[in-house]
Amino acid sequence: MAHLATDYAAETLTQAAMPGLSDETRDRLGHALREAYVDTCESRPITDVQVELLLRLRQKERDRRRGV
Repeated sequence: MAHLATDYAAETLTQAAMPGLSDETRDRLGHALREAYVDTCESRPITDVQVELLLRLRQKERDRRRGV
């Protein structure tokens, strides 16, 4: 089973360096990705597993904001 970042304590994770992309490059990549996946993603419903992952992520974010 794959391990998610949410499976680890926050202090054990390190931030990955973000590549230095220009605004134009990010825009072009974003448009290309949307065009490539729009038909695939919009035609399928979100699975229960994906909903559960999103809910777990939201709970982790709330916990971090509260300082838990």
